Amino acid sequence: MNDRSETAARKIEARLPPNVAADGVRRRILEGALRLFATRGFHGTSMRDLASSIELQPSAVYVHFASKEHLLAELVRAGHEAHHEEIRTALLEAGADPVAQLRALVRAHARMHTRYPDLAIVVNTELETLSPELAAPGLALRKQSVALLVAVIERGTAMGCFSPPNTSVVAAAIGAIGLRIPHWYSPELGISPDDLAEIHVQLALRMLGTHLAKDTAP
Repeated sequence: MNDRSETAARKIEARLPPNVAADGVRRRILEGALRLFATRGFHGTSMRDLASSIELQPSAVYVHFASKEHLLAELVRAGHEAHHEEIRTALLEAGADPVAQLRALVRAHARMHTRYPDLAIVVNTELETLSPELAAPGLALRKQSVALLVAVIERGTAMGCFSPPNTSVVAAAIGAIGLRIPHWYSPELGISPDDLAEIHVQLALRMLGTHLAKDTAP
């Protein structure tokens, strides 16, 4: 089963983070776009389809967004911004210990992908559709998020907490397993989002060559 059929086979949740478009009509347009992009794909959705799905005239959609690409760019930017703020806050609250920071970052990364599964899928599968100019804000935020993870790994390695075979490869692997969560995870599997996040923590610690897997932290 490919990514699109996996998405179509489950209930779509057009859930957006709180940082997205406080204005009612603008948010409604973004929610409608997310729902259609998740089910039909970006190229399979027209602005007329979107307008019809949320009971607006196409002209009303264009008042808020110049094009379908601008709609996708806003979803990409907002998704990356929410993710970055989530992991940055988790790091700040974790204290100075790199192991605690790693745990907090991985938990936040996993939880974001269980909380906003369809946004994560659209953001990550349709990103390359955008022009470099429209993709730039989201990609800049992604780069900052990766830099946070790499900095934690490097500091932990320098302190003797981690011994990764290659920092960049392990950082990419930790990020990638989180990105795949929306494609397969469902609470119906009997794993809570918190339990799943903790499993991801254990996997990350093993990839980093540490045996400090047991922890009572939430």
